[in-house]
Amino acid sequence: MKRQGTLVRWEKDRGFGFIRCPEISADVFVHLRDFADRGTTPQVGMRLDFDEIHVGGKGPRAVAVRAAGAPQQRPQGRVKQQPPRRGPAPSSSGSSSLPMALLLVGYAVLLGHGVWTGRIPPIALGVLLLLSLSTLFIYGFDKSAAQAGRWRTAESTLHMLSLAGGWPGAWIAQRLFRHKVSKKSFMAVYWATVLAHMAAVGAWVGRLVPAL
Repeated sequence: MKRQGTLVRWEKDRGFGFIRCPEISADVFVHLRDFADRGTTPQVGMRLDFDEIHVGGKGPRAVAVRAAGAPQQRPQGRVKQQPPRRGPAPSSSGSSSLPMALLLVGYAVLLGHGVWTGRIPPIALGVLLLLSLSTLFIYGFDKSAAQAGRWRTAESTLHMLSLAGGWPGAWIAQRLFRHKVSKKSFMAVYWATVLAHMAAVGAWVGRLVPAL
């Protein structure tokens, strides 16, 4: 899709940067090789025309990049680069906060009942907490990799972590790092893993599944 934005960050030594476009929630990754004119010298403040693409579950990327005009005039001296914007505004997550709060309360009650009745060993609570913390860390690593253009964590891996019980940590990471929340297809699968995990734990605690 054709877009236009402003180059707000450029890593000259590494050959990549980020374009800010008002029509896109997160800053768009751009590499030097994606410029149509190989003689272009990218500068912070430059207006650019580009095509927006998404590859392999990564964030937005610019290709077929061309200068839309002369760079903006800036004072002499070192140019202060703007940090990449991290996804949509915080208010965008408010709509899912209440359902998640109810789920967390219900999940805590379910786990507590499972421990009280002996269906869930107490050590399992520590394992679930560790899994959530690990999931939060992996989301943060994937966000950093997306911004730096490094190897990404597969979306299937993130979903498996949520399904296994790391979904509370995943939800915190999505809000903390502004990661994946704007991708509707990913979030739809994420909520499916949350409900599937809750259903499995409920069936176990409710003795709908025989003990091993």
